Amino acid sequence: MLLPSPLIQGKLIKRYKRFLADIELENGDMITAHCANPGGMIGLKKAGIDVWLSQSDNPKRKLKYSWELCRVGGAMVGINTAHPNAIVEEAILSGKVPELAGYETLTREVKYGKNSRIDILLSDPVKGLCYVEVKNVHLKRDDTVPGLAEFPDAVTARGAKHLDEMTDMVADGHRAVMFYLIQRDDCNQFALASDIDPHYAARFKAATKAGVEAIAYDCVIDVKTPSVTVNTMLPIRDINAK
Repeated sequence: MLLPSPLIQGKLIKRYKRFLADIELENGDMITAHCANPGGMIGLKKAGIDVWLSQSDNPKRKLKYSWELCRVGGAMVGINTAHPNAIVEEAILSGKVPELAGYETLTREVKYGKNSRIDILLSDPVKGLCYVEVKNVHLKRDDTVPGLAEFPDAVTARGAKHLDEMTDMVADGHRAVMFYLIQRDDCNQFALASDIDPHYAARFKAATKAGVEAIAYDCVIDVKTPSVTVNTMLPIRDINAK
């Protein structure tokens, strides 16, 4: 998926109040950017890291800059949680996700369950319905397993609710798939961060036992284009298994 071009580079001063980030641009200007990420952003908010911003021409926007990417330890990371659904949609339609190929139609943001909306609904006269819930992944902790991407990076009651509703879809005879999109280029495996949110991990275990599928893909992040695209499927590990 193409990002707004060109991106503007700067240095992070601080991220605060969840959705705000103070950044020093290359020309020395100090600005406040919108941070479209409600998570903990563990390891991604250290002062001085390189960041890339998009700029909006909408005069009604209070903050004209949006934080898109950052570089941590040589790795490129996408932090904008508004993008994953579009990134995954593009990948499915272009045939980059064999596990989700062969459906006649793709629809975004369809109401389902108990007052929820599914990120992507695939439909086919033969295959039936496939509910796809997309989760953005950018957590990687150096003190765990090398190359391990993890989700979530903060407690997510909403995420646990989605797992339960996906389980209900399987019980109704449909297919349901959790798609973990790893928006960074330095990981080779994926696992749940059960120490951060044990309830989510428990609901994931119950959901997959009931037939909910889970897949994880990493991304290629290109600052020059600029773009974020789905790359390779990564193995999902249970790091707590004995």
